[in-house]
Amino acid sequence: MKLLSLGEKIKEKKLKNYIIENKNSFYKIAYKYVNNKPDALDIVQESILKSLSKIDKLENIDSIKSWFYTILINTCIDYTRQNKKYTEIVEKVSSDTYIDRDIEADIDIQMALDNLPKEYKTVVILRYFQDMKISDIAKILDENINTVKTRLYKALKLLKIEIEE
Repeated sequence: MKLLSLGEKIKEKKLKNYIIENKNSFYKIAYKYVNNKPDALDIVQESILKSLSKIDKLENIDSIKSWFYTILINTCIDYTRQNKKYTEIVEKVSSDTYIDRDIEADIDIQMALDNLPKEYKTVVILRYFQDMKISDIAKILDENINTVKTRLYKALKLLKIEIEE
């Protein structure tokens, strides 16, 4: 275990407080990626562990939000990439079972969201499910604001086409 400097201890304390205050938001993002409670919880836990182990890499405490969301999104993407075969099997089993009419629309939206390329899916999740500003999303993804706007527009267009089919 490495010793932390006073500055790193302060950053660690602020990070822990930030995580506690926003844990539900983190869970919702992870759940949108994997559609599975235990896996979403694993992703959040792994993201927390990564952030605590890399606290020394956080240069500016004011950017803690974008820094942590970057770790969370990357962990979600890594998890879905590593578990692609597993999620395809679960989706097949789910589609073969009875679906209540009240939740059918939500499932259609979730399936359409799952079919988006990851860069579009991430933008939609952060904008509409986390209610983030485009400028914050650009900061988290380390992209130009216009790039984020373009991806959001394209994602909404793709979602519309997917849902209409």
